[in-house]
Amino acid sequence: MSSATVPITSSDQISTSKIWMVILASSVGTMIEWYDFYIFGSLAVVLSQKFYPQGNNTFALIAYLSTFAVGFMVRPFGALFFGRIGDLVGRKYAFLVTLTIMGFGTFLIGLMPTYATAGWFAPIALIAIRVFQGLALGGEYGGAAIYVAEHVPDNKRGYWTSYIQITATLGLFFSVITVVILQFYMTPANFQAYGWRIPFLLSVILVMISLYIRLKMAESPIFTQIKSTGMSSAQPLKDAFTQWPNFKLVLISLLGATAGQGVVWYTGQYYALFYLQTILKVNLRTSFIIVAIAMLLGMPFFTVFGALSDKIGRKKIIMAGCLLAFLTYYPIYQAMESAAGNHVITFKSQLNPVTKAPALTPLTTDPADPTKLVPAKEAPNPNVPLLVLLVFIQVLYVTMVYGPIAAYLVEAFPAKIRYSSFSLPYHIGNGVFGGLVPLVGIYVCYLTGNIYSGLWYPMAIAAMTFVVGSLLLKETVHVKIWTEVDEKKKA
Repeated sequence: MSSATVPITSSDQISTSKIWMVILASSVGTMIEWYDFYIFGSLAVVLSQKFYPQGNNTFALIAYLSTFAVGFMVRPFGALFFGRIGDLVGRKYAFLVTLTIMGFGTFLIGLMPTYATAGWFAPIALIAIRVFQGLALGGEYGGAAIYVAEHVPDNKRGYWTSYIQITATLGLFFSVITVVILQFYMTPANFQAYGWRIPFLLSVILVMISLYIRLKMAESPIFTQIKSTGMSSAQPLKDAFTQWPNFKLVLISLLGATAGQGVVWYTGQYYALFYLQTILKVNLRTSFIIVAIAMLLGMPFFTVFGALSDKIGRKKIIMAGCLLAFLTYYPIYQAMESAAGNHVITFKSQLNPVTKAPALTPLTTDPADPTKLVPAKEAPNPNVPLLVLLVFIQVLYVTMVYGPIAAYLVEAFPAKIRYSSFSLPYHIGNGVFGGLVPLVGIYVCYLTGNIYSGLWYPMAIAAMTFVVGSLLLKETVHVKIWTEVDEKKKA
């Protein structure tokens, strides 16, 4: 895709076929970055035993999820760093760099020595790689979403940007399905020994293809206009975060939109997977298949709710998703326990006598004597269709809160500081509030001995977002970003 010789001043000058090319070029790279980021989490149960001392599965899982969370915690810093580059230099160049960093980091994880061969060097090096990947992802998503949004008509922004929203779930889906396929064709011993490395190593091929596509992309026409007419900001971070009206909008967008969206996203897909595997003791392959099918069925609804937001507004749909999550998570997870057929009653929390690390053992009733509690074994006969339905409902909430969010954030901030302003609330909401869901959920379960207590955190954040968003979030569906640039140019 080469740069146009005639400046584009209206979305009417951009054909539908070109919009599809823009979406393809943006979404392929973004999907690969999400795949790279999430394959790390999809293999948590397996890799926690590879990179941390063996002997206590709970301690290893919590330590691994903490490493996983590190990548999320640094995403806001990546948002600031690459957001500034995106507002100064251009959207295209920022996410070329982020894709390169993410792809190289994932490839390195595939070559990493384990704790058994390298001792504590393995988890320390792993944390360092995750930091760089988190920084890269902090700059990637905002650039891709803004790049698409600045090519499409104002009245269809929710619909077109929803395709970028699919990439996060699609990346997670491909990470899950890759694991399922490898486990199907490999023996458990071989997968444990070396098969887990394959998903990390394969991604380098996809990264090279995506880089080739992105190098041929032209810059966003709106950014090209504001740059050529001197309307871009020389200090985007200062303009975005030291001027109270802009900073106030960042805070409202965080607490009234992206925080709740983040916890709903990670609860409906990631925590559901961890819950199936670590608490309900559903077979690893079966739990991967359950979540993969639910995500596949749910993905078309990103565009459904994105298009609907063009008609009735972004705010109503996002608030409805947060409210539904708050009201229904408890009964959904109670139904999941029943459908798993393992009937986990509680947790036995104690210290391992050897390592002094916390041990977390799900307890169930003894089939031979229902008055006694015994450690839960692998769920013998889970109701897979019902579990798929229950996870699908959660994915549906994900599509409600996530489908319209990119359009809202693009419309909420002016073009000259859009990349910086867009990225920070998004990545704090998703990287910090959302990224902590699995770790906080498992740890709170350990502290309380209650298998449902892991839901308290996402329910509380979803409720907060519903209240703040309902009171303070302004509807943006009528904002015309092309008109904004055109009027400034005439002035």
